[in-house]
This record gives sequence, structure tokens and C-alpha cells, in this order.
Amino acid sequence: MRDDSIFAGSSLCVVGNINRDVKTAPFSAGDALLTDGETSVDSIIETIGGGGANSAFAAAALGARVAFQGRVGADALGDRLERTLTLHGLSAHLARDPAQPSGTSIALTFANGHRHFVSCLPANEALAFGDLHLAALRDYGHLLRSDVWFSEPMLFEGNKPLFQFARGAGLTVSLDLNWDPQWGRAAAAKIHARKEAVRAVLPWVNLAHGNVRELMEFADAQNLDEALKRVTDWGVGAVVVHLGDRGAGYFHQGALTIEPPSPVGMRVNATGTGDVLSVCMMLLHHRTEIPILDRLRAANAIVAQFIEGRRSLIPQVAD
Repeated sequence: MRDDSIFAGSSLCVVGNINRDVKTAPFSAGDALLTDGETSVDSIIETIGGGGANSAFAAAALGARVAFQGRVGADALGDRLERTLTLHGLSAHLARDPAQPSGTSIALTFANGHRHFVSCLPANEALAFGDLHLAALRDYGHLLRSDVWFSEPMLFEGNKPLFQFARGAGLTVSLDLNWDPQWGRAAAAKIHARKEAVRAVLPWVNLAHGNVRELMEFADAQNLDEALKRVTDWGVGAVVVHLGDRGAGYFHQGALTIEPPSPVGMRVNATGTGDVLSVCMMLLHHRTEIPILDRLRAANAIVAQFIEGRRSLIPQVAD
């Protein structure tokens, strides 16, 4: 594996969610969780949360110059979240919402590697195009739009002008096609409208990111090959695929390149692994002299180190 110098000179501006994550140590899932009672775990910690914030901190820890743009409440937690950004060297552009509080997610981590989030993210859900500091984008090489489903003002009105501005300013653009909490719950017409809103902005996206289940659901596809073809037919330049136990993939010009995962011993971190993989590929996107397999291999190695707790990429929330 190459060392972290491969990320030197990279820069990233992230627009997405920032909140507090309350994370449990892994424990066994069971029916007892659905009844009155109490479950003891080895530890409970409070860290930065939100796909956007996780990605921003990971990029900064790898040596990139990073800015974060999002929305928090005009409250003590919002102060702590902003202070955490600045303490770790990130440029913070946070809109402060006097009506909606900063968000919190409870991340239940199970011993089998699965997770379940219980979230309340009102400030993140209110993020709008008018909250963004567009001029700041000009200082960065790559834009990540994360947590695309959470804010309806951005979903239906804000993403297109954001992407158009970024591309016009010379940035490459990433879009994280993560799981929409409405899928499988809302009316079919509403889900279709939300998917169409994202599909409409794909011509301005250089890199899309997602796992197999997310990509298939987003594309209404029966298998990964069909999903990747549809997403790129809609305008995306390439797709970074999170393959779990199979490793990581990169789909470009009709071909899927797969790199197996790096070996992992003890599992310390279960949340944020997909964000770390995607961040590595964003920061290396301009390094066209590095073959795709080498980029995937470097990303997988960093993900393995993060899972084992040998890399601290997502910090605790500042006091």
C-alpha cells in the first residue's frame, strides 16, 4: 500500500448532515429489544455523526483540506458541533436554525455487524440552497453532496443549482446514493418523485457512491449490473460500489473493477466504513496516474485500519 502522501494536495467541500451519534458497543440482537427492560453493553460513546460530517472528518484526518457546509440548531449542541469542526482544522460554514434543534442519532451496533439507527435530525432536514456559502466552493477541488434524501428543500430545489455552480467553478462532484428512509414506508408516488428528483441531477455528477442494496433500490433494478448501467445511462461518470465482504468496486465505461477487501482482525468500528471508502476514492479521483485497482487497494487498506480501530477518523463531539 502507498502511504498517505497520495492524498497530499487534495481538497474537499462537503454539503450534508452533521449531528451527534450516540453509539453502543456491539451486542447481540434479540426479541428482548422489542419489550420493556434494559440491555447492558460494554460501552456507549458520543461521536460526530451524519454521513457528510463523517466524510469531512475522515478526509481531514487523511491530510486533505476540507470545508463542511450544513445546518444545525441555535443551541448548545450546535455550538459543540461547530467547535469540533474547527478544532480538527475544518472550515465550518453552518447555518444556525432558531426553530429546529441540532440532530442526534442513536446507533445500535449488533454483534453480527448489522446496525440500526434511531434518529431525530430536524435541523439537517431543513437545509436549503440559501443556507450554502457558494463562494467558498471555489477554494476546493471536489464537492461531496452527502445525505441527499434528508432535506426536501435541497432534494427538490437545491441540488441542481448547487451542482451546476460547482461544475461551473471547476469542481468535480460526488453524490452519495445512500438509503432513503422513505423507501418501503412512503406511498409509491412519493418514493418515485424523490428518486426522479435525484436522477434529474445525475448529469452533473462525476462520481456516485453506494452499496449494492442502495444502488439496486435507487435504480429499481433486479441486480447490480442493471443498476450500474441505469445510473450511468442517467448521466453519472462513474460509480464507487461498496461491496461489503467482497471489497470495493469501480464502474466506468461499462466495466466493473473489483478489489477484494483487506484482511480485518478485531472489529472496533462498524459505522462509517462506507463513508471512509468513498472519501478515499474522492480524494484520489484527480490522481489519474494511479491505476483504479491501486486506488481501490489503498482505500480498502484504510477502511480495514479504521474497522480495527488503528485509524481514528471520526472524533468525539467537543465539550
